[in-house]
Amino acid sequence: MTLSNPNNFELKFIDLFCGIGGFRIAAKNIFKKHQINNQCVFSCDIDQPARNSYFANFGETPEDDIKQIPSEDIPEHDLLFAGFPCQPFSIIGKGNGFEDARGTLFFEILRILEAKRPYAFILENVKRLVGHNMGKTLDKILDSLSKLGYWVDYKVLNALDFGLPQRRERVFIIGLLEPPKGKIFPEGDKKPVPLDQILEQTVAKKYYVSETVRTKRLEKHKPKVYPSIWHENKSGNISSYPYSCALRSGASHNYLLVDGQRRLTPREFLRLQGFPDWFQIVVSDSQLKKQAGNTVPIPVVESLIERVLPNIFQAISSRQTANSAQ
Repeated sequence: MTLSNPNNFELKFIDLFCGIGGFRIAAKNIFKKHQINNQCVFSCDIDQPARNSYFANFGETPEDDIKQIPSEDIPEHDLLFAGFPCQPFSIIGKGNGFEDARGTLFFEILRILEAKRPYAFILENVKRLVGHNMGKTLDKILDSLSKLGYWVDYKVLNALDFGLPQRRERVFIIGLLEPPKGKIFPEGDKKPVPLDQILEQTVAKKYYVSETVRTKRLEKHKPKVYPSIWHENKSGNISSYPYSCALRSGASHNYLLVDGQRRLTPREFLRLQGFPDWFQIVVSDSQLKKQAGNTVPIPVVESLIERVLPNIFQAISSRQTANSAQ
């Protein structure tokens, strides 16, 4: 795909609730691919270990609590990314939605969109958001965004369909100042890479489970593929596939086991989300597991950005034409 960038425009973006920078890596990959000048002008996350990881890899420390930052202090930008906190809507939590204080962070996104009017935004959350409160929560979100003058749509996408060996379904919401001329959401038709390309060959002894755990798992389950990742759900049922079930930030240490033998390593957690091996790990194993479970699958976001960019440049071109005519 060839992108027409009017007057070699420098695209500015912000990274809200940035975590460890999944959106930012995806954006940089696509911008580099299409030789688009770009700059991340703002990032924020309230979690200190996540900010530590972000700084180690991008040389910038994200701002802290977005609720404490006035709209006028947010830099002007063209594209907004936000994987807004999912705990209020997650099947793992109580599912209180906007009754949960964290759920109100969505309104911080609204505040910034209203004040800064970027050309586009991409938001991400858990699949359960679609059916939360019989769909009323998502309807409220979409209606609130539409009232700001954005064309808005959403779709549930699975990382497994975008080349990652992880079954991870997430809802993505896209907003554009100008309605798209074509289909905005990608289908996702890539086969996942083989699991053995993700797994490390040499793994420290500390990641292996005890003989007792291994024996109990083998008594319950006989795998049909190798290598595989075994998943034990909350009911104790075990399944295994040549890919991982969704990474979860707060799950038990042994809910995913490679061939029923060992836990995933921090590097493997990152690879399952599409993170490159240059990404530095500067936090504990438990923190990295949490961070990987909370981030976005990079190939999915890359596909979305590729679909959004032509619409951004079209809107920029329209604005430049209108300004020159005045």
